[in-house]
Amino acid sequence: MERINPPTLASPVMDLYSQVTVVRPGRIVNVAGQVAIDVNGDLVGKDDYKEQARQAFLNVKLAVEAAGGTGHDITTYCVHVVRYEVEHLLPIFEAGKEVFGDEWPLCASMLIGVTALALPEWLIEINATAVLE
Repeated sequence: MERINPPTLASPVMDLYSQVTVVRPGRIVNVAGQVAIDVNGDLVGKDDYKEQARQAFLNVKLAVEAAGGTGHDITTYCVHVVRYEVEHLLPIFEAGKEVFGDEWPLCASMLIGVTALALPEWLIEINATAVLE
């Protein structure tokens, strides 16, 4: 995967992503929207955006690993945040960086504030795409 931040576009905010990712042929891995549900089906972090983000990012990481990839193979992801406020930004991405560490996916990404997710207790949902050689 090639990551491009052309001089004709603004630099990525907080260096959290790349403006463009170019993927060569490979296996495409689509990860369904992941929420703060652990392996036992229990909600993690009731009413806590950072804890819910941590579990959702962990679930994305585990899904990509199950397909044989790492965070570096993620080409795009989208974070959906219920009742988004600017103060949610840092805790959400701090949680993601804690989960991925050196494998943080510097890729095309998006954060979208939403009114609600499928269940009222869910605050964060993250879907992703990865490409494996």
